[in-house]
Formats: sequence, structure tokens, C-alpha cells
Amino acid sequence: MPDNYAIADQFNLLSKLMDIHQENSFKAKSYGTAAFSIEKLPLQLESIPKEQIASLKGIGDSTARKIIEILDTGKLMSLEDLISKTPEGVLEMMQIKGIGPKKISTIWKEMGIEGLGELLYACNENRLLLYKGFGEKTQKNVKEAIEFYFRHQGHFLYADIETYALHMQEIFESQFRGNKFMLCGDFVRQMPTLEKLCWVTDCNTQQLSTFLKDNGFETIDETDELLQAKGIENVLLEFQFSPADQLQKRSFILNGSAAFVDAWLNQYPASLNDMHDDQDAFSAASINYIPSFLREDPTIIGRAAKESVMDIVQPVDIKSIIHSHSDWSDGTNTIEEMAKACIDRGFEYLVISDHSKSAFYANGLSEERVKAQHQYIDELNKKYAPFKIFKSIESDILNDGSLDYSDNLLSTFDLVIASVHSNLKMSEEKAMQRVIAAIENPFTTILGHPTGRLLLSRKGYPLDHEKIIDACIANKVVIEINAHPRRLDLDWTWVARAQDKGAILSINPDAHNVDGYNDIRYGTLAAQKGGLKKENNLSSFSLQDFEAYLRG
Repeated sequence: MPDNYAIADQFNLLSKLMDIHQENSFKAKSYGTAAFSIEKLPLQLESIPKEQIASLKGIGDSTARKIIEILDTGKLMSLEDLISKTPEGVLEMMQIKGIGPKKISTIWKEMGIEGLGELLYACNENRLLLYKGFGEKTQKNVKEAIEFYFRHQGHFLYADIETYALHMQEIFESQFRGNKFMLCGDFVRQMPTLEKLCWVTDCNTQQLSTFLKDNGFETIDETDELLQAKGIENVLLEFQFSPADQLQKRSFILNGSAAFVDAWLNQYPASLNDMHDDQDAFSAASINYIPSFLREDPTIIGRAAKESVMDIVQPVDIKSIIHSHSDWSDGTNTIEEMAKACIDRGFEYLVISDHSKSAFYANGLSEERVKAQHQYIDELNKKYAPFKIFKSIESDILNDGSLDYSDNLLSTFDLVIASVHSNLKMSEEKAMQRVIAAIENPFTTILGHPTGRLLLSRKGYPLDHEKIIDACIANKVVIEINAHPRRLDLDWTWVARAQDKGAILSINPDAHNVDGYNDIRYGTLAAQKGGLKKENNLSSFSLQDFEAYLRG
């Protein structure tokens, strides 16, 4: 039998969900008041005769009937009905400090956002500022509250955990100078998301355990061979203990997928004996070195036996910023500021690709504003030559696959990035028709963030990747590797396939301010896992080569 607090919770949730669904505001408020009254009752409702419940202060007939329903069944059907109509991600928003039911309603009904990851991404793109009730301070508070929430879920983006991992490595090396601590596992494999940080160490088990406890870490698991602990950051740290002469072998086993390690041990079982560093295993097997981030598909072993596999794109190979937004749409810096930051960082050119007119939520550009922006870019190009700013647009792919400007206007851009931003809930058939139509549009140059996914937040719409890759190659459309740490889309698992078939890809930061340029690093790490070579990456093209590519 539910107690008063459980019953009050149901009324409180009912009140909030009614506000979110924009139902009768008077009833919603009355149920919220009832929840407060129920919590303050001196007696448990189950002990009160049912016919007397309606006479209790703050209750009334309608609320009483619902209380009796809960007492009899344990459920409230009107609440269950609203829950069934509410996306899980919208329900999750109710746990975030700073956004009440009415703001959540705006976020869902007006912004079309159905999850916390999408909301955080919208905060990073300053989209909340375009809606009534969301000022700069509110947006900042919402962003910080969501980040705090994610930190306590136990699953992290690589970009969010990298600094912490390297900081902890420095601490262990400083505190245990006579021992080795080798970072391994998913972190050194450059996985886009991680559930834990892993070390192999020859440190004394008890000594490390004591150090961690003395510094505020909570022990999760502890044996003679393994120790798991968490600090205030809520990151799971795992330490696997090994004799000093077995550290390299243990690290090697942890630094590849199970399929890769099994294949390696079957082919070169003796190669892990007497290892002094990571290279020794490959020297013993007489094959070329395979970095940890490529130790996924076992077929890489056969390739490394024939040739070097190290000809892979590096962050320093990126020559340009392709896909960036300015304050003309939802960016925070001017085009000139974006250009000057490029020049300061040694980039050869900048592609400004603000949002198109259908992206009203991002202050998309009308036809008149497009023409004004192009004139402004012409002026900046005279001022900053030989550096060049290219005129682009991130054009929304509409439901039927068309782009949202006329052909006459599309022809005025140097290049067009086509992306899906709305109506993401599609069957594979619908998604394929929509995306293929956009790829086949003669003005499409780049397919932006192909699946629309947001890591740890939103699955991408279903696509047949093979057919998408083939269509891009057939229509000379570049496939984006969106470098935002929450996108990393195209996923690394498809990069090698696209490259082998002959596709051109492009590591693009999708920057909404100058700091967004830093995301190139994470896009490059993801591209490396797929083995992308710089000659197949559009953003590695020199200015001269890029212009030649656009000319066709």
C-alpha cells in the first residue's frame, strides 16, 4: 500500500506533466497543491475511511477520487497516460535544476528537443536564447546543470574525460616514483565514449588502496589482482596489478579489441614474452607496428604484415576550418573573428556555413541575408588575402530530401553542406529516400553529420551506410566526420569502408565559436580509428587543392 509520500509524488508528477503537455493549468495547479497537502497530513491516507478523504483540507472530490484509485490499484491512470505520451528524454529533463515544467514544455514543443544531450548541444549553439524565458544566464545554468547530471551517470565522452585521465596519470607518476602506471584500455584505443579509466601497475596493492582512500576515493571493488575506486568526479578508476616483467604483456592484451587480441595470440603466441615496450611484440612477429587505436578489426594484422599502417591523418594535417557558424546565425563570434582565429592558428582558409532559412531555431539566413553576408565576405577576403573565406551554407534537408533555397541562390555558394536537423524520427526507408535525394542534389558538396546522432543522448536515424557511401561517391559528395565530441558522425567504424571504396571524407569542427576549432582534435582521433589518410580528408587539402576540388 503506497504511503502519503508516494501518493504525493504521483500528484506532484501529474501536475508537472500536465504543465509540460499544456493541459488545464488550473487543474495542474490544484494537483500540485494537493501533493503539498498530502505530505503534511498527520495520518496515513490508507487509515482514513475513503468517504472522509474528500473532506480533508486541500483535497476535494476530484483529488479524493484519484487518491482512492491509487490506494486501490497502486496506480493513477491519468498519470500513466501522460507518462506514456512523454518521451523518456523529456521525463529526464525534470531532474535538471533550473528548468521547470513550462520551460520543458517550450524545449519540447517549440524547440523540438527530446533529450538532455540534444538540449546540451542546443545550449552550446546558443539556441535557447532565441526563445522567450531563456536568457544568457538561464542557458548557462541549464548547461552547467546538464553537465553535472551527465558526470554522475558513469558514462563519459572521450573529450570530457581526457584531461582528468592525464591529470591522474601525472599524480600516480609523481606519488609512486618507483612504480609504473600504464594507462590502457578504451582510453588509449581512442574510443569515443568510456565507462572507466584503466591502468596496469606493479604498485603494491595495499599502498595504492591506502593512497586512494586518504585522498577521498571510494573503493568499489578490491582483490589481490584488481582495485576499482571512484572520486568526486564519479569516474570509475580500475587498476590491474601485475609483476613488473609482465606489465607490457598485460597492457598489450588490454589495448585491443577481444577479436584483435585473440587473433594475435593465435598467430604470434610467443611475441608477448620478454616485452620491454609496446614495439617488442611487433618486432618479435616481424610485422609493422599497429598503434592501439587501430587494434580493432583483426584484418589489420594481415595488412601490417605487408605494409606500414601508420600513414594516418594527424591534427597537424588539418589545413582549414570547414563547417563553421558565425553570429549571423547561431554562432557567438563574428565572421571576421572566426577568420582571424584561423589565421592565428595557421589555417589557410575558412568555410563559413551558417544555417539556412528553415532553421528558424538557429536564426537561419533569409535570401536577403545570404546576399548581404556574401557581400561582407567579399570585403573580408580583400582585407585578409591571401587567406580566404569561402561562402557556404548548412542547408537543411527537408522532408522530401530537397534543400531549402532555390537553385539560383544555391548556385551563389562556393559549396553547400546538406544536413538533417528536423523530423529525425524516420523509418530506414524514409531516411534513405530523404538523404539520398539530398546527396543527388547537384548543389550538395558535403553530407553533414550523416546520421544525426548525439553520443550518449540520441541514436541516429537508421541508414544503410553502404548505400549512402556509394551514393556519395557516385555524386561526388564528401562525407563529413563531424568533430564535435558529442557527434563524431560519420562513426569511425565506417571510415575505413568509405575510404576503401574511394570516398572523400572531411574532418569538420562544426564550430559555433573560435574555441570550437579545438574539436578538430577529437574528430581526428575518431578518423584515426578508421585509418583515414590525410589525402582522403578534404580539410587537409591546401587552399590551392581545395579550390581545384571545388572547380571539379
